[in-house]
Amino acid sequence: MTDRRIAITIMLQFVLACSPVEDPSLLPEFDAEKKAPIPPKPATQYNTQRNLYWGDLHVHTSLSTDAWTMGVRATPDDAYRFFRGGEIEHAGGYGVKLKRPLDFGAVTDHSEYLGLLRVIQPDLPLKKRSFSERMRNDGKLRNSIAFLQTGLGFDLNDVGVAGWENHSRDAWRETIDAAQRHNLPGEFTAFIAYEWSSAPEKRNLHRNVIYRDANVPEIPYSSLNSSDPRDLWVELQRQRDRGMRVFAIPHNGNASDGIMYDSVVFDGSPMNAAYAATRMQNEPLSEIYQVKGSSESHPQLSPEDEFAAFEIVDTQLSQAADISQPAGSYARDALRTGMEMSHSEGFNPYRFGVIGSSDGHNATSPVEEDNYHGKLPILDGSAATRLRENMYLSRETPGGTRWGSGGLAAVWAQENTRASLFDAMRRKETYATSGPRITVRFFGGWDYPQQLFTTDDWISVAEKTGVPMGGDLEPKPGAGAPTFAVWAIRDPDSGNLDRIQIIKGWVDSQGKSHEQVHNVAWSGNRSLDARGKLPPVGNTVDLVAATYSNTIGANQLSTLWSDPEFDAEQEAFYYARVIEIPTPRWSTYDAQKLGVDVPEPGSIQERAVTSAIWYSPPAKAGGG
Repeated sequence: MTDRRIAITIMLQFVLACSPVEDPSLLPEFDAEKKAPIPPKPATQYNTQRNLYWGDLHVHTSLSTDAWTMGVRATPDDAYRFFRGGEIEHAGGYGVKLKRPLDFGAVTDHSEYLGLLRVIQPDLPLKKRSFSERMRNDGKLRNSIAFLQTGLGFDLNDVGVAGWENHSRDAWRETIDAAQRHNLPGEFTAFIAYEWSSAPEKRNLHRNVIYRDANVPEIPYSSLNSSDPRDLWVELQRQRDRGMRVFAIPHNGNASDGIMYDSVVFDGSPMNAAYAATRMQNEPLSEIYQVKGSSESHPQLSPEDEFAAFEIVDTQLSQAADISQPAGSYARDALRTGMEMSHSEGFNPYRFGVIGSSDGHNATSPVEEDNYHGKLPILDGSAATRLRENMYLSRETPGGTRWGSGGLAAVWAQENTRASLFDAMRRKETYATSGPRITVRFFGGWDYPQQLFTTDDWISVAEKTGVPMGGDLEPKPGAGAPTFAVWAIRDPDSGNLDRIQIIKGWVDSQGKSHEQVHNVAWSGNRSLDARGKLPPVGNTVDLVAATYSNTIGANQLSTLWSDPEFDAEQEAFYYARVIEIPTPRWSTYDAQKLGVDVPEPGSIQERAVTSAIWYSPPAKAGGG
């Protein structure tokens, strides 16, 4: 190559590096005068058999330090407007709204330095020029530099944190006032909440703290007070003693490096019965699906589970991205650990239910695959940013293709009020989805009739001699094996259903736990093989067009199932998992918009996971 050609090549590369990348996801630009309003929503009526309500209990706004740093300027009012189906402006300059409004939500901004950055506005790339302006006008080189400079962050001590508590009190009042304005009993429930963000040695121990009503403290408790969950629980008990009703929800156990559901307490000392009781008093639920990955199961912990490797993000949240130890980081493993401790120690700290929520930081819930708009703007606020087409960075970096679009919380409650939803979550009548609104009911009981689902009032029949998801099934001597009733209907805006599974965990006479995944209902004419495995449902996804067809799968599945290996003397848990047919992942939709190669995986099988039903033998009935 001649010197002239080399010079021309270098010049062209420089020009391309400085030229903006065409990104259709940034269009159309948000028009405040034409924004979609909050749609009218009729109130639901009180139902003794419970209504199904959908929500997100984990969303951040510009009051969170990381959100402000990464370009978010939206407020708690914006978040509640979004939950209720209204349109708001994304940091990318385009409008975002849900296809269907939610029934409840919570703004859970980080309590550490809450609201401070919005006041002091440190000198960072996205203060000088907005994310929207940069993505529309800058090339790959400048965007990469802005990404790296933002990621390096800053030292709060360099910009001044004196008096931060006063700013946090003001921000907390703003959060409370927004929730109060948008709380419409029967129509929409706005919980007052925050996130306690402990991360000792970058190992995630975050919790979202949820209040039942407007009786809340004047400032949230933060990990600046203590990074030990036991101290958080002490503070929450102090608040209960003053008449407040509150609990905490752990999340991202997958990034905890094994300490979220450890077999010892925070300082490494042994657990005891008082610790277990305190933990379950304060943490009846765990969040298992969200943007930063699934925390239900892991293939190393459940090698016989062909669906365990769903949306796995197995690194810690630090910049070093060290691998997170799977054991102690996933919910199913925790349920098994709890049973082993019940057998050996006589107490169980891990008898929790499950929900999903998004952890969106744009004052939004980015849970729709074909409408995905990311978690943090500079990391993943547009299609070209997520697929790294406008940056010289790997798609594997945070905000790239490893992050997902989960999840949502599903709650069976009598009515759409703070009290009813809070109490339903307390009794663990909840389940998690990876985003779609799959309807699931799950009961366990004794002597269910084979014609249960054809009974006019089958819910009442199921409850009469049984319990719903989250319940404790008391032993019934001489009754044989319990029967589990599970019924699921697909989300009308998502894929058909592939199958229903019941996951059983039990502890043997030596105190060792085991698990087994049972396929109990499925679509089509497939049959189980000798190992109980079911052939795949098929895959209709067109990766180039980012489309799929509901020509396979079922609209609805239901079954009654009895455990063929039930032992009345063995402690056990059972939960249901409902799997959809394959549909395009958000990254496939983005690749189609940009006209680039589709990243792996091109399709995913979305799902719902219920809270467990626990069985304890007669000697341990009532909680284990």
